Amino acid sequence: MSLSKADVRKRIEEIGIVPSIRPADAESAADEACFAAEALNSGGIPIAEVSMTAPGSIDVIAHIEKTLPEMFIGADLLDLEMARRCFDAGAKFFTTPGLVLDVVEFAVAQGVVVFPGVLTPSEVLAASKAGADFVKVFPCSLLGGAAYIKALHAPLPHVPLIASGGVNDRTIGDFLQAGAAAVGVGRELVPPDAMRMRRDAQIRELARRFLEKVRDARA
Repeated sequence: MSLSKADVRKRIEEIGIVPSIRPADAESAADEACFAAEALNSGGIPIAEVSMTAPGSIDVIAHIEKTLPEMFIGADLLDLEMARRCFDAGAKFFTTPGLVLDVVEFAVAQGVVVFPGVLTPSEVLAASKAGADFVKVFPCSLLGGAAYIKALHAPLPHVPLIASGGVNDRTIGDFLQAGAAAVGVGRELVPPDAMRMRRDAQIRELARRFLEKVRDARA
């Protein structure tokens, strides 16, 4: 499936959730990640980022891109070299835990959606100026959670914020109502034991629950 940058950005905004897949078992990381992506997709969330800290992650992105072309698969990475390799593997977006400007610049040049990690207002502005599509406020839970998102959004309403860190099915509505364009969710949506034990029904039910929370918050 050929997707434009605008398509990817629009889909992230529509769904409002970017799940993070972080397999815990090094020996079966690739299988776990592919299983989680399939479960999320069937549960109504065709978006996920794969952590590059897991073994074989680039191969996972390539596999998902080939077998689930409707999936918007991205990479949570650390540096420019990883970004190049993930781009070649078919990643639809990049995210980073901190502000890595050369990754942002590479993504802009290649027409790939990117949302670097930021924490301070200065970093938000720097990321936006560099061309980031969104900025990922991480870890926002350490600075007040939804209240911090609201504080950032008020003077910077033109910058789409993705809240990450401390997001669960009890707090997701607060983050969205505070001004977040979307949220990043990890083990609360993709539990490591559900991946390990191949409990796809559990992940699908969590996906349904989170999507319902998004709808309620936006209503």
